[in-house]
Amino acid sequence: MISTQDIFTISSQKQFEKIALKVFRYQYENNVVYRSFCEYLRVEKQAVKSLQQIPFLPIQFFKSHSVVSNQEAVQATFSSSGTTGMITSQHLVTDVSLYEQSYRLAFSEFYGNIEDYAVLALLPSYLERSGSSLIYMVNDLIELSQNEHSGFYLNNYEDLIAKLLELDNSGQNVLLIGVTYALLDVVEQHQFQLKNTIIMETGGMKGKRKEIIREELHAVLCQGFGVSSIHSEYGMTELLSQAYSLGNGIFECPAWMQVLIRDPEDALTYVDYGKTGGINVIDLANINSCSFIATQDLGKKQPNNSFEVLGRFDNSDIRGCNLMVI
Repeated sequence: MISTQDIFTISSQKQFEKIALKVFRYQYENNVVYRSFCEYLRVEKQAVKSLQQIPFLPIQFFKSHSVVSNQEAVQATFSSSGTTGMITSQHLVTDVSLYEQSYRLAFSEFYGNIEDYAVLALLPSYLERSGSSLIYMVNDLIELSQNEHSGFYLNNYEDLIAKLLELDNSGQNVLLIGVTYALLDVVEQHQFQLKNTIIMETGGMKGKRKEIIREELHAVLCQGFGVSSIHSEYGMTELLSQAYSLGNGIFECPAWMQVLIRDPEDALTYVDYGKTGGINVIDLANINSCSFIATQDLGKKQPNNSFEVLGRFDNSDIRGCNLMVI
């Protein structure tokens, strides 16, 4: 059995691959949905000896199946956002402490001690529904910051603007984490020159605004907030780990998470560094669910394991991954 300590103390690529293969074998044996998918692809457990040979479960399976790798009681169900009538993803989490360990350690790795920050959250579209894993994480970070000024803002932009100016002017380190369209709303109401604040966007216009390319978006936000770079968080309902970009849209993963870039024409092969394809995520913290997920995002990867997110596939069905028959 793989221990959580094994997962969260990975220190080399060799160690990552060794544990990833162990997790693959564990999930093959214990996750009915994942094993059925592997069998559909005629992939036998003992034949898989490298990361590239591991089958990646299409992310749509979380909309139609219970993707779990043990018999434990479900402690939390995280669900994706969606418009009325849409089928949403359901991530059944049997050990919430794994999620907490994952995001706390990753935040510490990229940003240091959470107690050094006041955390302001502008996540209206997430707050207005239940089951958001992002809200769970940010709420915990707000509490861990132990700062009386930390908190959520819904549509009360005036209050947020006043608080942001007050804290930044006082020299307090601030993390403003916001959904993209709401951050744009804020800079339309006030132009800032922030000195002590990190702006982190979580992506998504949520149907509130027209989608724009990342470079254009970040240029508008940099100018509006008076900062030199915009940070980003890359996570999703179906994962228990996040990658972070400290600027320029280049994401880095914590040690227990990696991405591979699959050929958009053939989901079972991979493209070279610097070439665009579909993002496959390995999230070893997801041991009780599925750690190998083929997302609907397009991206490209560099040799140092950093990656860019370039958009999404045009169609909801990923070519070569439309295996929902099982």
